Amino acid sequence: MLDLRVPTGYFFAIVGLILLAMGVFAPSERAALTDSNVNLYCGLVMLAFGLIMLGLSRLSKHEDS
Repeated sequence: MLDLRVPTGYFFAIVGLILLAMGVFAPSERAALTDSNVNLYCGLVMLAFGLIMLGLSRLSKHEDS
């Protein structure tokens, strides 16, 4: 059976890396209503969520064996 944590983890990790790179390499582009770097912070959160999903998927595969 397909474990949905794997594609979800990869999706959020890839999008998180893209946002993180945009936040690091283009910090002057900021949201209109805030002074913080939204791409950087959202990228970090999405990357962390993706890695957690991939880790949970890998952990469940080890428990099944």
